Parts: sequence; C-alpha cells; structure tokens
Amino acid sequence: MFQIFLIALSVSMDAFAVSIGKGLTVRRLRGVDALKTALWFGGFQALFPLLGFFFAKTFAGYVTAVDHWIIFALLAFIGGNMIHEAFEEDEENAKETAEFDWRHMLPLAVACSIDAFAVGVSFAFMQVHVWSSVLLIGVTTGAFSAGGLYIGRVFGSRWQKPAQIAGGVVLILIGVKVLLEHLGVL
Repeated sequence: MFQIFLIALSVSMDAFAVSIGKGLTVRRLRGVDALKTALWFGGFQALFPLLGFFFAKTFAGYVTAVDHWIIFALLAFIGGNMIHEAFEEDEENAKETAEFDWRHMLPLAVACSIDAFAVGVSFAFMQVHVWSSVLLIGVTTGAFSAGGLYIGRVFGSRWQKPAQIAGGVVLILIGVKVLLEHLGVL
C-alpha cells in the first residue's frame, strides 16, 4: 500500500502544480473554490486509472509475458514527462484564470489525468486492489489540489517545479523497482 501511496502522490503532482497556478490568479480564495478544485482533480484522477485498469485487464492475456516492461516503460515515460513539463510550466501558468466553472476546470482535470490512465494500465499487471488504489489516488489528489490553491495564493510558484520533479522521479524509481523485481535483481 505504501507503493500505491507513492504513486498517488506522484500522479497528484500535476494537479498540485496546476492548482498552485490557479492559486496565483485569485484575489480571494473561497472554501467552495478549493472544494470544487479538489472534486474536479480528485474525481478525474480516480476515474482515469480505473478506466486504464479495465482497459488493460481486457487485453491482459496478450501481454502478460512482458507486463514488467510495460509497467517500467509507462511509469518511466510518465515520470520523465512530468519532469520535462516542470520546466515548461511558467508559460502554461501565465494562461491560468481565476475561474472555477466547468468550462475552465474540465479541460484541466482531463489534462492532468491522462497520466493516471497509464498508471491504471500498470495496475492491471501489478498485485493491487484497484478500488482502494483509485480511492487513495482521488483523495490524495483532491487534498493536494485544494492545498495547492492555498499555497499558490500565499507563497506563489516557489514549490511548483520541485513538486512536479519529485513526482516524476518517484514514478521512474517505482518503474525501475518493478522491473528489477521481475528480473530477479531485487
């Protein structure tokens, strides 16, 4: 379960970074805005790994011989992409708005959850309880998203890049661990 918690922390970093960016745009942060952000990001971060899990389970019989390579490749790709995106966030955050309606939140929630779909695919090849895993991912992301709004409002973008880089590194390390365990090195 600790490994799932690390994955939940890692995939929540995109939503956390976007929430910090949104927090930078608001003059006054209302509790309802933090709740909306938590529900949008947490809900989609829980939904997408579930969709990825069921998608992969449907085709698991065809790929079980190379599942450890798939897990490694997906987590390394997602982690590397998160690290790469951390250095492009400044331009993206300049476009953030203080709006919390569905037209502004839906595209952000979907964009931050694409990586979670791939994590769900990797869950199909790992020994995890999917329902508790997606619940943990959703709750963790919701909490980090709400917290990110407040951090952005109070402290600015100081913690945005380090959080996203740390999330990417953790995902890469988990992928390496899974691969090394499957190859008998660990």
